[in-house]
Amino acid sequence: MNSPDTNHAQRFRFAPSPTGALHIGGARTALYNWLLARGSGGTLVLRIEDTDRERSTPENVERILDALRYLELDWDEGPLSQYERRERHREVLRELVEGGHAYHDPSTAADVRAWKEAHDGSGYRGEPREEPGAAIRLRVPDDGETVVEDAIRGSVRFENRTQDDFVIARGDGTPLYNLAVAVDDADMGITDVVRGEDHLSNTPKQLLVLRALDADPPSYAHLPLLHSPSGGKLSKREDAASVQELRDAGYLPAAVRNYLALLGWGTEDDTTLLDTEELIERFSIERVGRSPAVFDARKLRWMNGRYMRELPLEEYERRLAEHLRSRSADDAAAFAAASPDLRRTACAIVQDKAQTLDEAWPLIRFLFREPADDGKAWERVMTPEVRGALAAVSDALRLADRFDAGALEELLGDVVERLGEKPKNVYQPVRVAITGTSVSPGIFDSLAALGREESVRRIEAAIGRLDG
Repeated sequence: MNSPDTNHAQRFRFAPSPTGALHIGGARTALYNWLLARGSGGTLVLRIEDTDRERSTPENVERILDALRYLELDWDEGPLSQYERRERHREVLRELVEGGHAYHDPSTAADVRAWKEAHDGSGYRGEPREEPGAAIRLRVPDDGETVVEDAIRGSVRFENRTQDDFVIARGDGTPLYNLAVAVDDADMGITDVVRGEDHLSNTPKQLLVLRALDADPPSYAHLPLLHSPSGGKLSKREDAASVQELRDAGYLPAAVRNYLALLGWGTEDDTTLLDTEELIERFSIERVGRSPAVFDARKLRWMNGRYMRELPLEEYERRLAEHLRSRSADDAAAFAAASPDLRRTACAIVQDKAQTLDEAWPLIRFLFREPADDGKAWERVMTPEVRGALAAVSDALRLADRFDAGALEELLGDVVERLGEKPKNVYQPVRVAITGTSVSPGIFDSLAALGREESVRRIEAAIGRLDG
């Protein structure tokens, strides 16, 4: 990529099309541009490529901005609308036609096919004809090559004789993508274009437009595509979660940034967990590989769990409260209404167990609301045979001298030994009685957090339900 110097600061751009949610591939592109801009002291321009007016909606633009805010990726200029620059694009079209670099051509797709068949498959070359509805084509040289100097792939060569004089504006005068992108990159002084490999075929066209404009081209890097663990191309519909879906599932932005950075890139020492400052310092486009990267949701979940466990307890509580506010007003209110000590205790006992914020709440919900109604757990665990164990635990809890996790482990261990039962035959019914489910933090931590009075009340209620 271009090297920064005092006279020529690097300018990067992230230029999504607002035709839907921001998915993993787009998020990685945004992250790489952000890391390069922040690491070089350069500028990141956010440009919305919204020329597809049917699919580019204000709602989709906001979804992209919302996703970037969640990822904590800021920008220095923008968001700039490509559509709002259409008059500038038309001005350039006129200049290209007047300068002989482009021409009007009413030929249809069938006309182009026939011409190519008659010319042994060479790239289409038209004759200027200003007729109603004529498109505008850029002239492509007959000889030589258009070479994309790619920071990841090296030199990628395109023979000019095989390339069509390509359309840069429709018959109604609407500028097309490759014209608009090249003009915007030139006008905005973009020095470095980092984008997906699927854009590589567009790059020679954009270079030809820039050459016709006598504008310096940016440096290019085309990122490898993302594949699913099965090896196929990652599908937006089937495999790739949108950024909003990751947020709603309770993934931490720092963990998502760390994971996305590793999709195609790695450090010299293969470090896996890198905070954002380390990513900014160590990221380089030259270490991005050419091979497709694999998006593995299980690895992302593992990494998020690591980040969750390392959060300061106060930050963990803040993140959980924020997540609950976005998911359920009732749950958020119940969490907020509890004492600070209970909230802190709940977060402490779940922190090592949950791998996302969405997993955390079901495990500690019982501390803030009545037990869940998991009929399958009750049917599987709460048979008539467990009544005696529950009664013995209830009696022991009433008489306990201390009600912390350590004391309860010793106390209930004595109950298990006295009954001659396996621990799970005692502890699991207690878990279902106090939480309503068969999964929770450790049973001793759970009882201690719930407290003596409420623990006994819930166990007695379970006994009553068994007797009923």
